[in-house]
Amino acid sequence: MTREEKSQVIQDLTATLADTNTLYLADISGLNADTTSNLRRACFKAGIQLSVVKNTLLAKAMEASDKDFGDLPTTLKGNTSMMISEAANAPAKLIKEFRKKSQKPLLKGAFAEESVYIGDEQLDALVDIKSREELIGDIIGLLQSPAKNVISALQSGGQTLSGIIKTLSEK
Repeated sequence: MTREEKSQVIQDLTATLADTNTLYLADISGLNADTTSNLRRACFKAGIQLSVVKNTLLAKAMEASDKDFGDLPTTLKGNTSMMISEAANAPAKLIKEFRKKSQKPLLKGAFAEESVYIGDEQLDALVDIKSREELIGDIIGLLQSPAKNVISALQSGGQTLSGIIKTLSEK
């Protein structure tokens, strides 16, 4: 790869990193072709972009990026696959589900919701992260709860009040 090609790849990776809020680094080495194809299909279905990257080029792209990736570049050893998704927990769920059948992929690290997670032991914490849509749904549910209680109280009170007035008018 020539110097110009490397520079172009670094620019592309930097642009990709700038556009995403969720980045997972995983080790998929040792998977056979069939298992790798199944992983790629699962990623495609889940809306996750999976690509294999050169560690040095990704490290330089992280350096050039405006975001603070913390200690994430230290995980760039060995084979590295990059998973990019809109939902912060989607790649973690996919990795966890895929590992029921295979030992890999191993999570090296992740950048999700402005936080850095290092190591495979962080997988369960990443699965529990709620997506933006889930958080908005929870907030709307919490906001609607008191209003629903007030409305149901008014409706039930109105029915009893109208019942009392009707009974009094009949007498």
